[in-house]
Amino acid sequence: MEPIFITSNKNKLREARDILGFRIKHRIIDIEEIQSTNTKEVAISKAKAAYEKLDTPVVVEDTGLHILGFGGFPGALVKWMTEGLGYEKMCRVVDLCKSRAAYAETCIAYYDGENMHTFTGHINGSISEIPRGSSNFGWDCIFIPEGFDKTFAQMHPSEKNSISMRREAFTKLGKFMASRR
Repeated sequence: MEPIFITSNKNKLREARDILGFRIKHRIIDIEEIQSTNTKEVAISKAKAAYEKLDTPVVVEDTGLHILGFGGFPGALVKWMTEGLGYEKMCRVVDLCKSRAAYAETCIAYYDGENMHTFTGHINGSISEIPRGSSNFGWDCIFIPEGFDKTFAQMHPSEKNSISMRREAFTKLGKFMASRR
């Protein structure tokens, strides 16, 4: 059975389909999300909760932004931190650190009721001094991938998808799904 990708985030769905190169089935359902900085813990928990509701194989994704000067915080809690502070204040808070170094990590969990498989993607980078680019997709406007001088939000979607942590994780998922056919 083809898994169903559980997300209410249209940007994540678009990126998943662009990266995978095919239309993965998709559904929006309400599931509880544990509060943890660890993306893998959150993804596994969400996959189990989604499977419990649907009784069919599911794919869930969670992404975190880890700021090294904060010991990796906020990680998977980045949504709550940016909603509370906003992107400009988030950049100013990072001014307190000796370094703006950060990394972004995506964990995708596939669960079929018996077997849990996780696929991670990782990209190093830094937090910009001010938000740059559109802020219509989470914290893309404050993350500068290593080797670039622009944020994810300033990149064309195909450029971002060619280097992102989500690309790495979804590519691994795609290979896994192809091996099961």
